[in-house]
Amino acid sequence: MGSTPKSVVDLIEASSGAHFSGFHLDGLDPRNSELEQPTTSAAEHLHKQPFVIGVAGGAASGKTTVCDMIIEQLHDQRVVLVNQDSFYHNLTLEELTRVHEYNFDHPDAFDTEQLLWAMEKLKHGQAVDIPKYDFKSYKNIFPARRVNPSDVIILEGILIFHDPRVRDLMSMKIFVDTDADVRLARRIRRDTVEKCRDINMVLDQYSNFVKPAFDDFILPTKKYADIIIPRGGDNHVAIDLIVQHICTKLGQHDLCKIYPNLYVIQSTFQIRGMHTLIRDAETTKHDFVFYADRLIRLVVEHGLGHLPFTEKQVITPTGSVYTGVDFCKRLCGVSIIRSGESMENALRACCKGIKIGKILIHREGDNGQQLIYEKLPKDISDRHVLLLDPILGTGNSAVQAISLLIKKGVPESNIIFLNLISAPRGVHVVCKRFPRIKIVTSEIETGLNKDFRVIPGMGEFGDRYFGTDDDDDQQAVVVPPQ
Repeated sequence: MGSTPKSVVDLIEASSGAHFSGFHLDGLDPRNSELEQPTTSAAEHLHKQPFVIGVAGGAASGKTTVCDMIIEQLHDQRVVLVNQDSFYHNLTLEELTRVHEYNFDHPDAFDTEQLLWAMEKLKHGQAVDIPKYDFKSYKNIFPARRVNPSDVIILEGILIFHDPRVRDLMSMKIFVDTDADVRLARRIRRDTVEKCRDINMVLDQYSNFVKPAFDDFILPTKKYADIIIPRGGDNHVAIDLIVQHICTKLGQHDLCKIYPNLYVIQSTFQIRGMHTLIRDAETTKHDFVFYADRLIRLVVEHGLGHLPFTEKQVITPTGSVYTGVDFCKRLCGVSIIRSGESMENALRACCKGIKIGKILIHREGDNGQQLIYEKLPKDISDRHVLLLDPILGTGNSAVQAISLLIKKGVPESNIIFLNLISAPRGVHVVCKRFPRIKIVTSEIETGLNKDFRVIPGMGEFGDRYFGTDDDDDQQAVVVPPQ
């Protein structure tokens, strides 16, 4: 258990790429870079979906116990449990005559299409009737169980990770990993005591169907799990951490549940108060700049926390050894002129002597996006890049800037996009097009108005920050010489 602290951080902050006594968190998969422009309503529709937890594992591994413990600890949330066992196929008359030869642990035993239909209805906020499967008649019985949409849906079953379509519905995948001897002992006790079955029949079924199916179909799906829990319900530490993680996710903006590469800094009354000041149309330029700078500094600090680091030991003035970390040194900033230049001072204050490049993109409404000027470090492809722009609106300028950086050889995963406020449409566009970059922002907005301005927003950020007149048609942007 020595790796617990590091993996807790990985679980709570990143949800990707580590192990904790069986905690395994996968990274992002590449996604199609081609993207149609979404509407604001489409983006808003996305963040109404519930948090779906899949719990898989062998028969008698303790899945139900794990689900019950999670539900009990999530008492403040609306939670519903859906069992894969409810979706067994009804047996035909011929199959009923040879029921002891029927393999209930095979993927074909389940009506996966009906399961997908029910889950899609729940994910879109619609109530659904879940079948009740009777293991005496081996058929669905009525009335069905009415299940209402909830904040959290737990889908439990031995083979819920087998079909990729079902896996894709899940926000978190948990595999309950229990020793085979323990699972067999539990199965014997359950089937002989609760179901009054003969022990020889139980052992025959285990040898002929249960164990081969586990080896062939269930165990291979363990690789898809985000979290692996050894010992099932006996692992209270693991379940406590899972519940903490779920509560953290539920407390985040809904877009963070959809895009794991989106980070919104935790809101406090101080942060909320500063947002109130910079959004107020009556705030003076001096106060606007002062509080915008404070917020920008918080965003920059948070963004730097997502850079890679290496372990480093130093000797303290007391002669003691302190084990810490060494910052990533190969980085640079790139500001999108001109609003992005308001973030440069905060970056320089945090990173002494950092190189900062410039990108100028012409914007006209929602469609105009033309690269006018770029001046970037020659070795930018070898650096981690902090892309600076205080407002993420439609996402068009961001896509243009990120595409240029990638064209210059910067790996997508080496780009961190920092901004103060983000519209859902811009988040959708950037995260779908570039799933490996990270976006760090201080607040998610309501959306865009008909003029493609962020609302509630804070007006033209560059004009308010630099004190230029929004209506002055004579104002020009001076492009530095190449």
